Amino acid sequence: MTEDAMELTEVELAENPDPRCPVVLLLDKSSSMTGAKIAALNAGLPIFAKETLADHLASRRVEVAVVAFDSGVTVVQDFVTIDHFEPPVLTAQGCTTMGAGIEKALDLLEARKAIYRAAGTIYYRPWILLITDGAPTDSVEQAAKRVHESEEMGKVCFFAVGVDGADFTRLAQIAVRAPLKLTGLKFSEFFLWLGRSMQAIAQSQVGQQVALPATTGWGTTGTP
Repeated sequence: MTEDAMELTEVELAENPDPRCPVVLLLDKSSSMTGAKIAALNAGLPIFAKETLADHLASRRVEVAVVAFDSGVTVVQDFVTIDHFEPPVLTAQGCTTMGAGIEKALDLLEARKAIYRAAGTIYYRPWILLITDGAPTDSVEQAAKRVHESEEMGKVCFFAVGVDGADFTRLAQIAVRAPLKLTGLKFSEFFLWLGRSMQAIAQSQVGQQVALPATTGWGTTGTP
């Protein structure tokens, strides 16, 4: 982040002193996502934005970033409040550098939390949502270690969602929570659930346990 961007962020935090709920969408756009999968994923992103914006507190508190991975890793969208989020249109290509993608998402969150602390902004436990339809083509050992350590320290909630074709054995090794399997290509229902989950968190107190909506209708527990 440039110095000018840092100053702009600090001004925004000062103008809107609400607690922040940061969420990273970590999206697989490797070649196996080509066709209906990437189209359904792209169509679901605006639904997440619309549903989150429907709640006044969520519109002020939820911040979203998008990290995409194929043969490399790209920060498609750095953190912005949901009212400034413009859903990207992703194109599928390349391999599945999932390990590098997870590490980038964790690094992005740590940098964002440092900005919150500098500005005196309190924040909810951050989320990372990994969506993938395949197996990593790079090493995920270090990434998995960081995910487990971050979960144990209460620094992140990491969710893995597998589309048809995903390696659920590997996802279960990476995530502390059981990975979820997307039913068909129900990305719209998934992103509706995510928006409602963000609403529930934004309406709660920082540190409070929140009951999330049921995943019925879009997902089941993925079986390794």
